[in-house]
Amino acid sequence: MVSTGDTAPDISATIGTSDHEDFELSDYLGDGPVVLAFFPGAFTPPCSNEMVALEEHLDGFEDAGATVLGLSADSAFSLGAFTDEYDLSFTLVSDMAGDAIRDYGLEMEIPDLGLYGIANRAVYVLDEDGTVTYDWVADEPTDEPDYAELVAAAEDA
Repeated sequence: MVSTGDTAPDISATIGTSDHEDFELSDYLGDGPVVLAFFPGAFTPPCSNEMVALEEHLDGFEDAGATVLGLSADSAFSLGAFTDEYDLSFTLVSDMAGDAIRDYGLEMEIPDLGLYGIANRAVYVLDEDGTVTYDWVADEPTDEPDYAELVAAAEDA
């Protein structure tokens, strides 16, 4: 599992819209910290709460010069609809193949819900060079991070 002090694995995926634009994490490095929030699934109550909370704290992240990115195994279409539903102004990333989820050591299953190969909830703050300066991984997928602590971590990155 990726943790503080590690170099964040690069991510090649798809931006969460119907346009199917390519996403490369490396394109977001070098212009301030990156807040990378993995979440299990769009439209689930805990994930909706988390993404809305990140949106509510966006001014604090922007004041820190940080870019916020959300990432899940959902399709780009689903993430586009999720963005529209909750009026999110930060980028969501579709990792349907699960490569990033596995690279970060976050793959999990919730068989009772029929969910396999999804991301556990986790947040990483990366500095401009892609070094992890803060990591938080949920003990339970319904847990949410401390948002004020995340903003402070972005300020310190």
